[in-house]
Amino acid sequence: MAGNRIHIFGASGAGTTTLGRALASALESQHFDTDDFFWYPTDPPFQEKRPVPERRDLMEQVFLPRRDWVLSGSLDSWSEGIDYRFTFAVFLTLQTETRLRRLRARESWRLQDPAQMPEMEAFLSWAAAYDDGLLPGRNRARHLAWADTLDCPIMSLDSGRPVSILVHDILETLDQARTRP
Repeated sequence: MAGNRIHIFGASGAGTTTLGRALASALESQHFDTDDFFWYPTDPPFQEKRPVPERRDLMEQVFLPRRDWVLSGSLDSWSEGIDYRFTFAVFLTLQTETRLRRLRARESWRLQDPAQMPEMEAFLSWAAAYDDGLLPGRNRARHLAWADTLDCPIMSLDSGRPVSILVHDILETLDQARTRP
């Protein structure tokens, strides 16, 4: 399958990265995640943001000109010059409780120092507010408004289902789109 430039987005903990990797593998393509461009590599991670122009430049150097790729993560607020390249987008949804359970497990595994616990709890509180949009940054209403501006087909999926089923559904939709007159 050629010519797929797919963006997968949704709430933190919805599984965008997991689905992105699986979909890229199924498409025999490459997977990239917005976190790798949004954040400078630090130890511990996610401490220092790259300026927006630098993020875009890095993406341009690494993969944007390529014919095929899968990009996971959120970039709605800094997508200018990137979003027009999408040929397909997937919006993942998931119940808040399930997302938070996934995030708590992931962040606990990442926790290097118990002194980082307050930072982890603040992140989880921020992630919990996604659906009601009470905190700044990524939220459902903002994602939906941004999705309305995209010039490509968009598919919404509940990521509570197995990844293999989600990949199958996406591939089936892509195949159907190709066979339409």
